[in-house]
Amino acid sequence: MKLSSINFSQKAVTLFVIALLYFAALPNQAAFAQNNIVYEEVDKMPVPHGGMEGLMSYLGQNIKYPKAAKKKGIEGKVFVDFVVKEDGSISDVSILRGIGGGCDEEAFRVVSDSPQWTPGEIDGKRVSTRMKLPIEFKL
Repeated sequence: MKLSSINFSQKAVTLFVIALLYFAALPNQAAFAQNNIVYEEVDKMPVPHGGMEGLMSYLGQNIKYPKAAKKKGIEGKVFVDFVVKEDGSISDVSILRGIGGGCDEEAFRVVSDSPQWTPGEIDGKRVSTRMKLPIEFKL
């Protein structure tokens, strides 16, 4: 199977729009992380640098399909959990569910290295917010 970069970019843009729709916020629960409250439900959700278009562009340009996954025909969604801190930086990245073949590591890398976000807000105050992002790998 040959995967052209144009075909991959088109698929990636579509997949990342869908991924944004999966951002989840759970009922009013807070967890403590590094002496800061991390909210899972906020009045205003964090926004990636450049908005949805910016995130799609970043992911499309930076995700590299792992060679091992290509060779083994591995496809699927990697679910990434992370915190957008009060200053907009990304922290506490973890894989909730992976698919192997190097895809988990690639999803972790690209989320960890993503540009600064606009943080979430509660009552107009910036707060740390837990986010969940599915990243789909498809040949």
